[in-house]
Amino acid sequence: MTLESLSFTPALSPDTSTKHQTFIIFYYSNILITKDDEMPSFIFNEMPEQIASSKYSKQHLGKLNNSNCDIIGLLEKPSEIEKTEFVPIRALFNKLPQEQLLLAGRANQIINWAVSHRFCGRCAHKTQNKEHELALICNNCGITYYPTISPAVIVAVVKDGKILLGHSKRFKGQFYSVLAGFLEIGETFEECVAREVKEEAGIKVKNIKYFGSQPWPFPNSMMVGFTAEWAGGEIALHDEELDDANWYAPEEMPNTPGTFSIAGQLIEWFRETYS
Repeated sequence: MTLESLSFTPALSPDTSTKHQTFIIFYYSNILITKDDEMPSFIFNEMPEQIASSKYSKQHLGKLNNSNCDIIGLLEKPSEIEKTEFVPIRALFNKLPQEQLLLAGRANQIINWAVSHRFCGRCAHKTQNKEHELALICNNCGITYYPTISPAVIVAVVKDGKILLGHSKRFKGQFYSVLAGFLEIGETFEECVAREVKEEAGIKVKNIKYFGSQPWPFPNSMMVGFTAEWAGGEIALHDEELDDANWYAPEEMPNTPGTFSIAGQLIEWFRETYS
């Protein structure tokens, strides 16, 4: 199914007024797409036979372009499906419009949560969908499981018209970005910003200001963006996250993320503000 325009309404159960059905299919965070370099599709009007005969978990996503859309989370890898392949959602960056990527990300987060909570962590009984809300419940012990969202901060730190960028050991090639890290229990977002920058780059920051946020389904993060100013210290890599970090002026930037990600949006804000 090729989406020229996207109309989506979240829902907990199918709309009985329509008989149209579509599917988004995952195998452990890899999404099934049609093999098309120019415009791959991840919406299927029919469930492939290999999927229907496999073990899977299912969640309803909502109404998509006048069809009921279900998310399929495979528990075993199926045999090869002609003219399709499983790819990470990141592989679709710059190939699909942002609204489609956000939809795929939403589906990925929901099915990852559902697959990882098929059984109760307290008593090991099988969980069931809870009526009237997006949650799973154990009917044996009564505990309810809601979708997992892991908040993280990401920050553009500026000093004398230059931005702090780091190279993660996980990045392939010479790819640099702003610093990020997960919120710890008992922290405010601002405290997390200050701690992460200090831990990763050895510097202090001030004037921490909210920039924006973005769902980040890898697998279940919410990225909360900030800007900040250098307040003291020299760059010193203290943990295992970065293998390089430096200050960069707008005209000397290394390879950085595109503006689909909030990292790229922060870097673009810096370019526009300090050029």
